[in-house]
Amino acid sequence: MFTDLPLDELRRYRPPLPEPPGFDAFWHRTLDEARAHDLAPRLTPLDGGLTELHVDDLDFAGFGGHRIRGWFLRPRAAAGPLPCVVQYLGYGGGRMFPHDWLLWPSAGYATLVMDTRGQSGPNRPGETPDPVGIAHPGVPGKLTQGLLDPDTYYYRRLITDAVRAVEVAHGHPAVDAARIVVAGGSQGGGLALAVAGLVPGLAAALIDVPFLTDVRRALDVTDQGPYGELARYFAGQRDHVDTALHTLDHFDGLNFAVRATAPALFGTALRDAVVPPSTGFAAYHHYAGDKQLEVWRFNAHESGGGAQRTAELRFLRKLFGG
Repeated sequence: MFTDLPLDELRRYRPPLPEPPGFDAFWHRTLDEARAHDLAPRLTPLDGGLTELHVDDLDFAGFGGHRIRGWFLRPRAAAGPLPCVVQYLGYGGGRMFPHDWLLWPSAGYATLVMDTRGQSGPNRPGETPDPVGIAHPGVPGKLTQGLLDPDTYYYRRLITDAVRAVEVAHGHPAVDAARIVVAGGSQGGGLALAVAGLVPGLAAALIDVPFLTDVRRALDVTDQGPYGELARYFAGQRDHVDTALHTLDHFDGLNFAVRATAPALFGTALRDAVVPPSTGFAAYHHYAGDKQLEVWRFNAHESGGGAQRTAELRFLRKLFGG
């Protein structure tokens, strides 16, 4: 069933920004601290049985200098520096296997897949630990880890990793630094949105059903998926609600959207109970750059699936030519 506001109201929904004081200073400090560590990317060629692709097992220094794993793939036949898609992952999953990421290399792009620290799953394995210990209690999952202080919150580390991944792509000799794209769905869409707001000069952003956006609204309209972790936490930690919401404001996608200027293609689905469509529309409406939105009326959190990927391929082809 439809899970949110009627479509005509969604097309007008533009909530106030939840921007905390010192938002820009917080992120400047965070990224400056990360850049004090040498990025030190290491690429190890891997024979994954993909005869048409170069595949490298990648690791680099993310937040705190912690080593972040990933894949770097590019078509063997391509000549010259390539556009590069930096791909971020959904909640609870890791980098999987090289053969799971054939879409963008098949279209002629280099592809950097960033593993997600501390996340993995039986069908979506990851290999990057999160070595930061958190003293205060949370509930199972990542959404409440370090929630009482922006400096200790889990997504401070993850968003920083995502920025550093773009920096790895920027410095790779096979990549055209003027044609770097960030992409992802759900948690990955939220990361793509955050990076679009933090990194100038991106060529494009592909932002599908972005998570961790318009969080206060999401808490009011869904208990599904990761947002339910917050609801369960607040049910027991009643005295910490205001402190936690203040932390979350430092990571809300709306505050990144108003700072983002790269051309963007968004996707949202009207039957999505995990990432309410109103939160995606809010990000789209606040996004400062040129933008397009694909609306999938009868889909849920899968968004448009292959149809959204088709729209993304067309979007980048039009942007880059060819």
